[in-house]
Amino acid sequence: MEKWHNKIAVVTGASAGIGAACCKALVGNGMIVIGLARRSERVDELRQTWPDDKEKQSRLHSLKCDVRQESEVIAAFDKIVKDFGPIAVLINNAGVVRDTELVKENNTEDLRAIVDTNIMGVAYCTREAFKTMSKNTDGLGHVIIINSVVGHKVIHFEGSSTNMYPASKHAVTAMTEVYRNEFLMHNTKLKVTSISPGVVRTEIFSEEDWEKMKDFAALEASDIADAVVYCLQTPPHVQIHELTIKPVGEKF
Repeated sequence: MEKWHNKIAVVTGASAGIGAACCKALVGNGMIVIGLARRSERVDELRQTWPDDKEKQSRLHSLKCDVRQESEVIAAFDKIVKDFGPIAVLINNAGVVRDTELVKENNTEDLRAIVDTNIMGVAYCTREAFKTMSKNTDGLGHVIIINSVVGHKVIHFEGSSTNMYPASKHAVTAMTEVYRNEFLMHNTKLKVTSISPGVVRTEIFSEEDWEKMKDFAALEASDIADAVVYCLQTPPHVQIHELTIKPVGEKF
């Protein structure tokens, strides 16, 4: 990870779960990290991870941003570049699920939240990061997208619907390949990686959901952060295009 020391990383959905774990892992590996979140105060609280290490605390910064709002994303990335410098790493982690069905009446708000966060949020953030990544004189740049196993196969749970979520993650799978092609088309050495976890124990599921899934094998957010670090430390000629991570004992 030496090549990323003092480089700028942006993590979306940084207030909890995988995003928070990524923030901590990247700071721990010497990066300067800006966590984007609607609840930016929770990113600030992460500094207490290192109560006696002011140097690490100084490497973590928060910025309030709703990735569904294009204007907020543009403003956030402009501020990051102005205040900190060019972006080297983007972790597209922000994502939502909703308890609905595709055929359920009056569900437009829920369906749109999934599409706007899981698809358009990735598109907005990657576009804005690319503007500076593509100009990095050292050629360093890596976009990592937190995908899902349901981005490759639709999974059914008895008595419930996964509604728009698998569709949004299938879109992300396709986008990863499009980004790889576009990065080549623009003659860059930028990398793109999709990381597809199985069930991860995070706040994306409610307590009621976890009660229903109490017998499910699950990963921890730190497991995914470890995978992010693994992908980032690959040599310049190696690109992990897709990394699938399942907990031992997962039944789908």
